[in-house]
Amino acid sequence: MAEILPSAIEQELLGIKHLLWGNEVKPDIFKRWSQGFYFSESEPSALEQISGGPCAILAPVQAFILKNFLLEYKDLSFRDRVNSEIISSKLIDALIEILEQCKTQKYHLVYLNSEVLHGSTEANEANCDILEKKDNDRFFYHSITTPFDFHDRLKVVVYERIEDVRKYFIENIGSIKSQYGVLLFLYSVIHTKGLEQVKIESETSEPLIDETYGYGSQSLINLMITGRATTYVWDHEQDVGGLRLKGIAEQSAIGFITVMEHLRFCTVGSFYKNPKNPVWVIGSDTHLTVIFSDEFKLVSPETKSEEARRVFKSYDPDGNNFINSNLLGNVLETLGLCSDKEYVDLMKRKLDSESLGIILLNAFMEEFFPKEESSVPDMFRLIHYNGLSSSNINSEVQYHVGSAILLEMDIKSICDSNPILTALQTKWPNIEVNWDKNMLPSLN
Repeated sequence: MAEILPSAIEQELLGIKHLLWGNEVKPDIFKRWSQGFYFSESEPSALEQISGGPCAILAPVQAFILKNFLLEYKDLSFRDRVNSEIISSKLIDALIEILEQCKTQKYHLVYLNSEVLHGSTEANEANCDILEKKDNDRFFYHSITTPFDFHDRLKVVVYERIEDVRKYFIENIGSIKSQYGVLLFLYSVIHTKGLEQVKIESETSEPLIDETYGYGSQSLINLMITGRATTYVWDHEQDVGGLRLKGIAEQSAIGFITVMEHLRFCTVGSFYKNPKNPVWVIGSDTHLTVIFSDEFKLVSPETKSEEARRVFKSYDPDGNNFINSNLLGNVLETLGLCSDKEYVDLMKRKLDSESLGIILLNAFMEEFFPKEESSVPDMFRLIHYNGLSSSNINSEVQYHVGSAILLEMDIKSICDSNPILTALQTKWPNIEVNWDKNMLPSLN
């Protein structure tokens, strides 16, 4: 363990503070972000969010926790087999995985100088003039009550090895569960990534935490999920008015979908919609939740026909199920099919026999992939997580289980009263879900 020189600490932390909060840290928003990684009494593996704001951190961390549980247990049996030791271990695994994605050179862990860095949980509890343990293994500070108090006491330790980072988290689990655990981890992520690198990737001067409403920006969400603070959620880069705007660089461990795509505020790419594991963070206009499944075939490699549909639709950003006939050659070339001009012209005349200037998706698929195959089962289980107790049945944070079915044809049963279905249809256009107890999960 090594400490950075005080002047460098102050300069970097001041820059992180400004990057996150802007010119002023508003006390009410800071208070909403001042919570630890607390777990629900009703659902021991589910993080609980106390108030609006820090879902940009909590939802991705929850997604990584669920991903690791699913990889180990293969199903939902972990719900009945976890204890506090297992939960703490999975939480640390998730935090480390996020930090590893962000590492450029070394691991920079931000802490409060009032804490016992090398002590156990018991040692932290003994530090009672500063830190008080209350219900549910949650820790609260007596002497840090304002944003100024918090930032005035920040310090940084640096590790080169991930094993030392794990040891730090194990020995300071009380810090993670303290009322500033989420913020300390957020500062550690940005410090590990590097302030200047986050600025370069986010390509914006706006704070990562909204100054008015307190929610995390898409750049912050992307940083937590992928380790890159890009602003957009499409694949690779897109040319927008001559600007090359960066999106998601590669297939991510967990995914992201959002109801905002239905509203045409963004375009979510294949890397996010088709992650390596069947876990997705879901965005509404105000909040982040998580959807996951124990059906690993949902993330099986694409069949040729599924790839063809995806590529075709990538040239149809408005979701009209047709493309300009002049784009046919691009689609064929992307799929590795014959794209010679003579052949493309022949196919244009065949697929656009009425010379309308468009080619329908169904006509394209019938011509090139008449026997469509699917890697996705017709029925599977979906489970929803929302960390806000007020958004759960009986105000208890619990997973909400549903039975999903993929219908034979695409549907657009968009309904303002069913935003979760609207969000899911951006990933599976033909999905319907029957939720247990007929209770519709809330995205807010």
